[in-house]
Amino acid sequence: MNKLYYLSTCDTCKKIIKTWSPLKTIVLIDLKRNPINEVELNELYKLSKSYEIIFNKRALLFRDYKKKNPSPIEKDYKKLILTHYSYLKRPILIINDTLVAGNSEKSIKQGFEEIRKLI
Repeated sequence: MNKLYYLSTCDTCKKIIKTWSPLKTIVLIDLKRNPINEVELNELYKLSKSYEIIFNKRALLFRDYKKKNPSPIEKDYKKLILTHYSYLKRPILIINDTLVAGNSEKSIKQGFEEIRKLI
């Protein structure tokens, strides 16, 4: 299933979604209304092979965590993502077993290209 995880209150996510113009075949999942569960997170892990890749290291909550735990490991990233939506990098697009995460220019371009492949 093609999915797009995003945050409805995030202006950056809104801008990227507008740029991508995702098709109706892509399920939009607002992380604030529907926090990611372990099954969904495991699906992301299978595609990314790493929790760190889908982890938002710029999350404000992570700054405090890192003061107490300066060297987080994979299991820490998984635990944190399940505790609060802000730890998940956004947006995350899954199309045909391809995962695109984050809001870098490279990710935005790759997401656009993956969506256009569906047309």
